[in-house]
Amino acid sequence: MASGTSLAEWTMNGVESLTSGAPAWTVVNNQPVLEFDAAAIETTLLSGVLSSAYAGGGVTVTLIWTSATATSGDCMWASAIERQPVGHPIGTDDFAAGQTVTATAPGTAGTLVYTTIAFTHGAQMDSLAVGERFRMWVSRSATNGSDTMTGDARLVAVSLRET
Repeated sequence: MASGTSLAEWTMNGVESLTSGAPAWTVVNNQPVLEFDAAAIETTLLSGVLSSAYAGGGVTVTLIWTSATATSGDCMWASAIERQPVGHPIGTDDFAAGQTVTATAPGTAGTLVYTTIAFTHGAQMDSLAVGERFRMWVSRSATNGSDTMTGDARLVAVSLRET
């Protein structure tokens, strides 16, 4: 398949709850969003099965988000993938190293921003293969000095595509 092939997509109705450190789930104009606080690191989990359309390259995670109130500053996002092949104990976390990106807040609060995080084939994506179950976490690293955006960041959707 060609670069850009969709491998998985999530709306915020499809997220998994964490027992602590999770963003708040809310609705904006009848659209579910997760609100990531500006003063703490908050994380959500997504899971899926890697599509048979995957041809073996790297992957790109696209975060579709906006700010609740901010019109300036930068938001630091991070993500990591955990492969769950046959025999993987589901009670154990085994995520690959997180990848990060710093994205600029929209000039108008509430308008969408598309931010990408690239994962090279192999270790960065935990050697995930076609047909395998995986989990992925997405986090706002609000306590990082590079995150200067005030107010909540609202995550609307996440896409996984082949690079």
